[in-house]
This record gives sequence, structure tokens and C-alpha cells, in this order.
Amino acid sequence: MHMAQGQEIQLHLQGHPSALMASVLKKDQAGPLPPLQPTSLPQQSVTIMPPSILKRWRWWILVLLNIISVLSGQTVATLLGRFYFDQGGNSLWMATVIQSAGAPLLLPPLLLIPKNSSSVFRPPLHKIAIIYIAFGLVIAGANLMYSYGLLYLPVSTYSLICATQLGFNSIFSYFINKQKFTSLISNSVVLLTFSAALLGVNSDSTGSNIPKGKYPLGFVLTLGASATFSLLVSLTQLVFEKVIKDQTLSWVLEFQMYPSIVSTLVTVIGLFMSGEWKGISEEYEGFKTGKASYVLTLVGTAVSWQVFAVGLIGLISVISSLFANVISTLGLPIVPIFAVILFHDGMNGVKVVAMLIAIWGFLSYIYQHYLDGTKAKKKDEEDGRKDINQVASLP
Repeated sequence: MHMAQGQEIQLHLQGHPSALMASVLKKDQAGPLPPLQPTSLPQQSVTIMPPSILKRWRWWILVLLNIISVLSGQTVATLLGRFYFDQGGNSLWMATVIQSAGAPLLLPPLLLIPKNSSSVFRPPLHKIAIIYIAFGLVIAGANLMYSYGLLYLPVSTYSLICATQLGFNSIFSYFINKQKFTSLISNSVVLLTFSAALLGVNSDSTGSNIPKGKYPLGFVLTLGASATFSLLVSLTQLVFEKVIKDQTLSWVLEFQMYPSIVSTLVTVIGLFMSGEWKGISEEYEGFKTGKASYVLTLVGTAVSWQVFAVGLIGLISVISSLFANVISTLGLPIVPIFAVILFHDGMNGVKVVAMLIAIWGFLSYIYQHYLDGTKAKKKDEEDGRKDINQVASLP
């Protein structure tokens, strides 16, 4: 009888803790069972049930797809944005409009994705509408500053200055998202700031069709756009945690689409109020690589920015705003290399040093993320052992 009960206990040890407790406390006619000793537990029962392998693989695939979207979308959109100005485009408002004009492309997948019926909570309409409008207005301003940066700076310099968004995001994440500010993250912020400062004093306007004397303005506006973008990323994480309270793909697409529509409406108004719309036909006729190339450049830029934005919001909702910004910064070495090849941007010693310093700052954060992950894994394993030992030591 006692042997059969021992087998029953051994089977329950591999199940749910509540089932284990019920089995240990169970008594039979022959009397209570002797108390179990922690040393009698088999080795494989020391760990708490991990997530299923299938679920873990799905999570990693989702993260990987978002990373690919961020890197590919950002790289292609930045290069096409510079290509637009390089081949005869000169409308700042048009370059700003196309950064968010691809939002309607998200409507078909949003309608096709089945809604999660188990998620009964939905924020009040007026609250989420105010958030969408506010985000759309800020996005419009940031996009305009980015357009000035692409017009007034070589694309290699522009991309390196944009790397400061990781430093800005570290600061915003500390105050808004309660992100821990370790020595390695501090080191990353300092290095990225120093990298941007080097580019700021290196007034290099080499490259085709770069306006003379506009470098300082382009530098300041690109820096301001990076800070604004970082603020938006941290606020997006806050909204998903405190307001939306969900991480589904439908919410990711919705959160990208509606603010982008607001941004597009604002920038279209700016396009007409500035009078730049009158020169669009002339711009279309005089594009150096042809009319078809002009249309494809605008369409490709619009689609690429949407691919980037969806991937970024996906990473924010699944992991964190700081991690999403790190992945965005990962494209740092890619754009300048393509810029030198495609647009013949100068790559002097100061730019090389600035790039190396920025990469060093990026790797500092990556190492901190690795340490945090290792520490969290060890803590989970220790908590699992404690829970099993506490249940096993019950009389």
C-alpha cells in the first residue's frame, strides 16, 4: 500500500503544485505517510514548468520578424529619402507626407486579423482617440525635422546622428518606463552623445546636392527629431502598459495606422499651405531617373516606413521601448556604408571615429541586456527550486 502511494506521489511531483500538495496531504486507512524529504525528489522535478517549446519558438519567430521589419524598413526608407532629394526632389512637405502616407496599407491586414474574443477590456473611445491625435501631431513634427535632416546632411552623417535616439530613449525610459539605469547604459548614453558631438563640430557637407551652409541647421533638427522619436517610443510602451493592456497584432497595427493617418492629414495641409504642391508636377517631370522612378521612390519610401513602424511597435509591445530602439540603432553601420557606395558621401576620419564610438555605445547596451537576461534566468530557477522544496517538505 505504501509503495503504491509512493508511486502516486512520484507521479504527482511532475504535475501541478496543487496536485502535489493534495497527494502529500492525502491519508489512507493504514495511517499517514511519512514526511517526504527534499533529497528524495528526482532531479528532473527541480524546475518549474517552463513555457512550451512551441510557444517559445513562436515568441522568438515574432521577435525575429519584427527585428527584420525594423532593420530593412529603416535602411530602405532612409536611402530612398536621400535618393528623392538627390535626383531632383525638393519638397520638404512631400518628403514628410510620404513618411506616414502608407498607413492605409495596414487596413486590409487589420480587418483580416481575427479579434481576440477573450480580451474583454478596451479603453474608452475618447481616451484612445485623444492619444491617437496627440501622437499623430507629434509624429508630423518629428517627420518634418527628419526631412530637413535628409535634405541638409549627407545620409551617412544623418544616420549617425540618428543613433543618439538610443541615448535619449535611455533617459526617457528611466523616467517614464522605470527602466534601470546601470553603469553600462550610462556608458552607452555618454558614448552616443560624444559621437553626435563629433559630427556636430565636423561641418561636412560633402555629397551630391547638399546645400551649402545648412549643416548646423540639419544637425540640430535631426538631433531634435531623434529626441522626439525616442520620447514617442517610451510613451508608446507606457500606453500599451497602462491604457491598452494588450499585445495583440491588431492593436499594434491599429496603434500605427490611426496616428499615421492624423500625421498624414496634418502634413498634407502643410503641403498645400506652403505652396509646395504647385511644384509637384515640375518635380515629377524633371526627376533625373524618370517619371516611373519618381513614383516608385515615393511609394517605396511610404511602404518602407510603415514596415519599420509596425516592427518597432511590435518590439515595444512584446519587449520594451529601449530594446526596440537598440534594434533600430543596430542599422547604424548599414546606412553609411550604402550611402558611400550609392551617393558618394565622404567618409573622413572623424566620421569613422564617430561610427566606432557609436557602435561601442550600442554594444555596451547589448551587453547590459545580456547580463539582465542571465540574472533574470538565474532568479527564476532559484524561485522554482524554493517552491518545489517548500511543497516537498510539507508533513
